[in-house]
Order: sequence, then structure tokens, then C-alpha cells
Amino acid sequence: MLALYVVIFLLLAGALAFCRAPALAWLAALALWVGAGPLTGVTGMAAAALLAIVFVLPAVLLAIRPLRRALLSRRVFALFRRILPEMSSTERDAIEAGTVWWDAELFSGRPHWDALLAHGAPTLTPEERSFIDNECARLCELANDWDTTAVWQDLSPQAWRYVKEQGFLGMIIPKRYGGKAFSAYAHSQVIMKLSTHSSAAAVSVMVPNSLGPAELLLHYGTEEQKNHYLPRLARGEEIPCFALTSPYAGSDAAAIPDVGIVCRGLHEGRETLGFRVTWNKRYITLGPIATVLGLAFRALDPEHLLGPDDAPGITCALIPTRHPGVHIGRRHWPLNAVFQNGPNWGTDVFIPLDWVIGGRAQVGRGWRMLMECLAAGRAISLPSSNVGMAKLAVRGTGAYAAARRQFRTPVGRFEGIQEALGRMGGNLYVMDAARRLSAQAVDLGEKPSVISAIAKFHITERARKVINDGMDVVAGKGICMGPSNFLARAYQQMPISITVEGANILTRCLIIFGQGAIRCHPYVLKEMAAAREADHARALHAFDDAFIGHASFLASNALRSLVYACGGGALIRRPARADARLAPYYRAATRLSTAFALCADVSMLVLGGELKRRERLSARLGDILSQLYLVSATLKRFEDEGRQESDLPLVRWGVEDALHQACMAFDGLLANTPNRPAAVLLRTLAFPFGLPHGPCADALGNEVARLLQTPGEARERLVAGAHVSPNEHDPIARGEKLLALTPAVAALETRLRDAVKAGQIASLPQSPDAVEEWARNTEARGLIDAGERRLLAEWAVHAREAVKVDDFSADFGILEALQKRREALEQQAPETIA
Repeated sequence: MLALYVVIFLLLAGALAFCRAPALAWLAALALWVGAGPLTGVTGMAAAALLAIVFVLPAVLLAIRPLRRALLSRRVFALFRRILPEMSSTERDAIEAGTVWWDAELFSGRPHWDALLAHGAPTLTPEERSFIDNECARLCELANDWDTTAVWQDLSPQAWRYVKEQGFLGMIIPKRYGGKAFSAYAHSQVIMKLSTHSSAAAVSVMVPNSLGPAELLLHYGTEEQKNHYLPRLARGEEIPCFALTSPYAGSDAAAIPDVGIVCRGLHEGRETLGFRVTWNKRYITLGPIATVLGLAFRALDPEHLLGPDDAPGITCALIPTRHPGVHIGRRHWPLNAVFQNGPNWGTDVFIPLDWVIGGRAQVGRGWRMLMECLAAGRAISLPSSNVGMAKLAVRGTGAYAAARRQFRTPVGRFEGIQEALGRMGGNLYVMDAARRLSAQAVDLGEKPSVISAIAKFHITERARKVINDGMDVVAGKGICMGPSNFLARAYQQMPISITVEGANILTRCLIIFGQGAIRCHPYVLKEMAAAREADHARALHAFDDAFIGHASFLASNALRSLVYACGGGALIRRPARADARLAPYYRAATRLSTAFALCADVSMLVLGGELKRRERLSARLGDILSQLYLVSATLKRFEDEGRQESDLPLVRWGVEDALHQACMAFDGLLANTPNRPAAVLLRTLAFPFGLPHGPCADALGNEVARLLQTPGEARERLVAGAHVSPNEHDPIARGEKLLALTPAVAALETRLRDAVKAGQIASLPQSPDAVEEWARNTEARGLIDAGERRLLAEWAVHAREAVKVDDFSADFGILEALQKRREALEQQAPETIA
């Protein structure tokens, strides 16, 4: 009976902790448990009194708020205030900017999957769909990667004119100002499609619609500024750029040395209040051709002309580039990418106060403005462009691998090639899923600062892997420049995506978890806010509520982690909206979410402010959160697209790869946590039987590889939204024609296998040049008919072009060839280059 009594206690306590029961529920349950002892004869009155002291009195302390605050929370609060690291205003603005969404669910350890799935698939309006199918496709034809990089070193004049006339620069601007008012998802689809054909077109359209003057004006500009600039930006009459990065303030953008001193000066013949600004910027996209310069500088007010503050802080202003003192430098040349990019500077340039975005009220609030706008823009621009490049690589490489023959076999049938193709297809499915979900978050009204950082880092990193794998498969064809090479420019330019909008090392080590731990955690931000509260009584009350909730949260996740680990996740309920075939993945993600919440809390508890400096530990915690987000996006995409059976290999590869990477991050975290007892405890609670997810099976990767080389709906969904030129000489278009013919050719080979074994004919030649003669001989023997001979001849033409590598004269006659190409293009677009 005594053993049963103890078991009842353990079960009772476990159930209360598991359900995160409030303190009053603990008090009532423990009082009943202690009181039942003497009544049932299990314990005597003395034992009951001892149990009451040990269990009920602490519960009373926790349940009665005034008592708890006086005896416990007050002391913890004082300690918390002493150990809380100092936080600058710029750090605070970065942490508090934007909103939290699904990332907070993952941080909770109890993600509500049905709520995520209930959002459904992102959609396009008829107007958005028409623009993507027509205007966007037309721009792709006006700007391909070879002509923009090798001939024009820019978009052609015809392409630039089309961009302006068709409103590409005003996609995010409301219709009342002449813009298109596209959704974030439509914006993402446009950038993705352009990126499958021309990086210069994608970036030139992307930047004005991302973090730049239009976005800042929409949210913070005065009505006068909006009415003046937004219509001109929408029509392409103004070309905007935004100057933030300085030579000595790159990743540490908040430390920009550029200054604007408040003073009085002459503007348009009259004295006015303004700034005398000195700046030196570089890496400014569209800077060399911009007509209006968005400028971030540090405002100083030594004469207190604006108020008592000597240094109001970072401020954003709009300056016409024709304004006296503004210097626009020559172009940078970023790794053969030819989007306009360059430096600008000015010394003691006077600008009126009215040029500050938002006017006088927004002086000193520029950093907060930038962080909030970046939270939305970063979720769209680079994720979309990198998914576009990955679709280009997957479409072209899959077709090439299916047709290119070595050892009388298509190279795509070799397991080494299948390994690379499997990674390419699986990574693309996950990348595109994350892109869609991140854009949808923006359309739902979120400014997802943590999610945008996850999307930027992991989509660009996976894109790098996709492009590298593609280069390995196409091999020699990929390393020779020319119009036949569909991968070279993406390969050259990939480091640009890795570097901009928050360099990936910085994003992984400092932003994803560093910001996410505070913003997404259900209690940490509340505790920090209480610590900054000036009113001590209010601060103590707020801290007390957050602290008790935090303690309950930690205990619950500890118990849940152990229960889930021992039961293999079997106790986790399958989401009602989810496909039953994928239920194990939902359970696995929930289990890892719970373990992550536990590890994050314990890491913050034992390391405190030192965790900020332990960048590799912080990065691993960020990796876990990120992989759980990628799992979420992948599972949701499968539901959004109607649970297509043929997509299951892609879904399974994507989820299993992300779960495995999350487990590797857990392993690295626990192996390197400096507090070894804490690490042992965490491993015991979360993974008592070892890490639950290993790498993807070879067979699954092979399934994905075959999908990439087989025409069909699954492949089309994977590369949907990519541009395929109607020009038959385009290498991607030719590859698609070749792939369409390949199944019929393979069927012929299978049918003729017995004839080959009998020595009646030779195998299909490895060289496409010999296929036509082989086909004629085979027809003459009555083994194929005339239609099949023509099929083989057409296949041979496309196969020969697919392996084609461009060559130029020995004296590097490429320059002469490019000049002739430019002259021919100018006959179609005779406008002069600005």
C-alpha cells in the first residue's frame, strides 16, 4: 500500500507537471494526497504532518501570490537584475522589432499543428497570375544571364524600359499611388521566376520592392512624402537605392560612423532646420543609377535644436542624387553579377529636416524602422531568388543526367550521381516549402524577424549545395563559360546571397537563436521587460508571474521530454488535419520541439549572458529551431498541394534530412556544453536511448533522383514557376525537349535488348553523332519503323546540343563575338545605354 501511495504521488506530480497545472491545482492535489494517507491507513498522523511540511507548505508558498512574492520572487528578481547583461538601444530595437509566429510555437515545445495547417495554401489573384505568366515571362526573354553578363554588363536598355513601363519597381506600392499592390507571395513568385533566367533582372526588381525607400515610406513616411515619391517610384521615374553599409560597419551595421549634425542652413534660398551630413557607403545596390538615395546616418544634436538629447540615434532620409554634394561612385563588380552596385559619399551635405523619412518625429528611430522592414523583406528577396536558381539547376541537371551517356548508360542511373541528384531534389522541395510559408507569414500580417533569418540562412545554404551538386553532375560542361552553360553564373554568384542581408555566419551564430531565444520564448522577454520597469512594485508583480510561468514551463518540458523519449513519441496526438501517412513525422517534430525548449532553457540558465559569446552553442540551438521550421514548412506544403502521392519521396527525404540535422545539432550542443552535469541531465531526459534520427536511406535518395529524370506531375510541381524559354536554342528549353523524348528512347532500348544480345544490332551508340546511322540500320533490319527512326534522330539532335560546350578563337575572339552580339541586339533595342 505504501508503494502504491508513492506511485500515486509520482503519477499525480507527473500529470500536473505534464499539463503545466497552475500552483493552486498543485496545492489542492497535494493536500488531497497527504490527507488521504491517514484515512486509508497508509500513513499515520505524524507521517502526514511531515509530508505536509515537505510538499504542501511549498505548494502554499507557490500558490499564494503575496507570500510567494515576499519570500521567493523578490529575491530571485534582485538576482536577475544583477546578472542581466547590459543591452544597448540598438540591440533592444533589433530584438523587439517584428513579430513572432510559428517560431514561437516551436519554441513552446507544444506546436499546434492544426493551427498551422488551417491557413491553407498561399494563392495568387487573377491579376497576379496574369502578370507572372505574361509580363514576367516577357522580361525573362528580354534578359538572359549570358547576354546581361557578357554582352551588356547590365540589363539591356530594352529590358530596363520594360521594367519601368510595366510596373516591376512598384509591386509593393498600393494602387492609389499607381503601384500593383501585390501580395508577398506574388512578389516572391515574380522574383523566383526571374531568377531562373536572369540574376540581374531578379536583383534589379527585387531591391526596390524589399528593404528600401518604398517600404520605409509606406510604413513611416509623411503623407507629403508618400504622395510625392510613391507614384514616381511606381512608374519607374525614380530609381531608388538604400545606403546602409559603410567600409567599417558591415555586419555591425548599427555602428555606422556616418553622421548628420543638426544645424540651420540654406535650402532653396531660405534658412531651415536640417542636418549637415557626412557619409561614405559601399555595396549599395542600384546606387550607380539611382535618382533617389535612401541614407542611414547617426544623428547628433550638440546644440539641442531638436530637444535635450545630444545623440538622437540612427536616422533615415531620402536625398535626390542630383543634390549638391552627393557623389555617386563607379560600379562594383560582384563576382560577374551585373546588377548595378557601387559606392556613394558626401561631405558636409546640408539636407532639410523634411527629407527625414517620417519627418521630425522619426529622427533617431531609423534603426527600429530598418529592423522592422527587414523582418518582412528578408523573408522574400533572397529566399525567392535562391529557390529560383535551385529550380534552374534541378531542371537542367535532371534532364542532362537522364540523357548524358557514359559506359553506354545514362549517367543518372549511377548511384554516385543519384546521390547528388537526390540531395538536389530533396533540398529544393524543402527550400521552396520554406519560401512559400515565409511569404505567407508576411501576407498574414506578420513581420517575422526570426523566421526571415531562418529562411535567409537555410535557403541560401541549401541553394549553395544544390548548385555545387549540379556542377558535379554536369562536370566539364559546367566549367566552360558560354551561352550553353546554364549553371556557371549561378555558381559564380552564389557567395553574394550568402553574404548580403546579414552574412550567413552572423545570421546563424547571433541572430536566429540570439533573437529567437528572447522573442519566441513565452517568458524571457516578459522577465527582461520587468527588469527594466522603473516602478518596483509593478516590476515585481510582472516578474513574479513570468518567473512562475517559466518554472512551470521548464518542469513540464523536462517531464514531457522524458515521457516522449521513453514512449518513442507514441503519446503525441496526431494533428486532425494531417495526412495519417506522415503522422510519425509530426510526432517526431513535436518531440524534438519539446527537447529543444528544454535545452534552450537549461542553456540560458547555466550559461546566462555567456551564451551570447558561446556562438557555436547558440548556433546549434538556432540550427535545431531552424530545422524544425523546415520540417513544418515541408509537411504543410504536402497538405497545401493536395497530398500528392508522387511527392512522398520528396517529402520524406526533406523531413528525414531535417530531423537528422536537428539531431546532429543536439549532439553537438550536448557534447560541448561546458556544464557537464547539465549536459548529462539533458541527454538523459531528452535522449536516454540515443539520438532518434539518422541520415536518409540511399533508396529514398534514389527515388528522388529518378523523379528528377522522369517527365511527370511530380517533377513539374517541383520546378513550378520557373521560366522555360520558347527559344529552342535556350539550353534549358532544349533539355526539356530532350527529357520529353527520353522515356520513348528508353522504351525502344528495352524492346531491342534481345536483338542486341543476339548480335543482330549494336547497343544504342554513346555518341549522339552516331545515333542516326544506327537508327537507319536498325530500321533496315525491320526492328523499328520510320516514326521511331525519326524519334531517335530528333533525340540525337537535342542530345548533341545538351552536351555542347561553347568555344572561342585562340586569340580570345570572344571579345569580338560579344561586340557583334551587342550590335545585333542594339538593332532590336537602339536606345543608348545611360
